Amino acid sequence: MEALIFDTTFLIDFQRERSGSRGGAHAFLQDHAEAVAYLPMTAYGEFAEGFPNRTDATFLSVVESFELLSVTRAVADTYADLARALRLKGKLIGSNDLWIAATALEREMALVTRDTAEFSRVPGLKIKGY
Repeated sequence: MEALIFDTTFLIDFQRERSGSRGGAHAFLQDHAEAVAYLPMTAYGEFAEGFPNRTDATFLSVVESFELLSVTRAVADTYADLARALRLKGKLIGSNDLWIAATALEREMALVTRDTAEFSRVPGLKIKGY
């Protein structure tokens, strides 16, 4: 069974599509209906920022579909190595995106994102755009 990690752009698009016309996020989920969906804590936090509290019904209805992934020491080590390598190449990406990428790399899972240009700077990261 396919295991996928989702970033914040996906969560935002999925939420917006729920209140309007269905788009790329919903289509991606339909095409990968058998996949196990994981959410890094960093993406959870970024998404949660847009809501007044964590008991908001819309917030819960989106995030409860995902299994949350904690930041482990292995993820933190991957983050440090990745940040250093990208900084030396002059290709550093945003800090939260680095944490999300490190989680995907350490877990050896593909990352689902709309922001393929940013994440394509990360060597070895499997990316699935939508």
